[in-house]
Amino acid sequence: MKRVGVIGGGQLAWMMADAAQKLGVELVIQTPSEHDPAVSIAQEIVFAPVDDASATEILAKKCDVITFENEFVNLQALSLLAQEGVCFRPKLEALAPLLDKYHQRCYLSDLGLPVPQFFALDQTENLKSKIEYLGFPAVLKSRRHGYDGQGTFIIQDFATLEQKLTLNQSLFLLEEFVPFERELAIIAARSVEGEIVTYPVVETQQEQQVCRRVIAPAQITPNQVAEIQAIAHTLLNSLEVVGIFGIELFIRADGKVLVNEIAPRTHNSGHFSLDACETSQFEQHLRAVCGLPLGNPALQCAGAVMVNLLGYENSHSDYQSQRQKIAEIPQAHVHWYGKTESRTGRKLGHVTVLLDNQNQELGSAITLGVGAAIANDIAHSIESIWYPR
Repeated sequence: MKRVGVIGGGQLAWMMADAAQKLGVELVIQTPSEHDPAVSIAQEIVFAPVDDASATEILAKKCDVITFENEFVNLQALSLLAQEGVCFRPKLEALAPLLDKYHQRCYLSDLGLPVPQFFALDQTENLKSKIEYLGFPAVLKSRRHGYDGQGTFIIQDFATLEQKLTLNQSLFLLEEFVPFERELAIIAARSVEGEIVTYPVVETQQEQQVCRRVIAPAQITPNQVAEIQAIAHTLLNSLEVVGIFGIELFIRADGKVLVNEIAPRTHNSGHFSLDACETSQFEQHLRAVCGLPLGNPALQCAGAVMVNLLGYENSHSDYQSQRQKIAEIPQAHVHWYGKTESRTGRKLGHVTVLLDNQNQELGSAITLGVGAAIANDIAHSIESIWYPR
């Protein structure tokens, strides 16, 4: 399969460009705006919202297989195209249990995977009995279309919960607040033939529910790594996935691992793989959806630190001066998404710093499991350049 349709034209599609060129694959993008990052790298573009199934029908005529950059699609409308023979990878049946966060929680629980306690909220139930079971604080999540902290609220008391439900018309999921020690993630890929490969488990550091930093590999025990890899295998095999999935997890102080959320696509927690791994998550995804053999996901260095460059103001600046200073950090790789507008919390780019074995101090520190402090120092040095004081 040589022409891949991608629904969505943001930075995740944009970062497929180098891999597509390497594999001899052409990308055809469906995206609403000429300013979207992937427009600059696409062989052909269908300008339309990502949930416009009639536009996806046009997209299908221009490519061999269709994949997804985000999950804000209309599955019911797309299913008519699938019945007509349009090839989606991952298939729509693999996405169906995941797009609604309550359905996702139910699916994971039914698989026997460890998840926080949760309830769906509707207008008829007894809220007080549910919240008494969970206790405060609790986490309120929009069941659809939440990302980067949007639609997620930490609720401290019953009055706040009632207020949120009154002000918002969304369907919500209510779940226990997990007093986690760390947040983790794993990127996993499954091929057409059912082969699964997993990337190193990473630590993700979030602020206001937005990922700020990723440290690879996470400093956890071999048993915890094996448990998380087993979760990935169970999920991807159950759904018969073809492509890349990102799995976000919590680890509690007692060492128990819980699944937080599933992203049925390439994921922010895997961006380090562009510079640190033999096969990036973006190449791996294209390999899977094109029916090619999967590549080696292993780190090519002792470790890596990825820092998101988030907007902190409304502006049209390209922040050339800050980017240049960050690029001067040894082993730093800056990826700038080319967005024309900055606003608070928007992902404008990211930088990965490799912790290389050539540097004996860093290499030894990572090997000995004490590299997290060094990784955090590097991340904070990047942020001191990027964010105004």
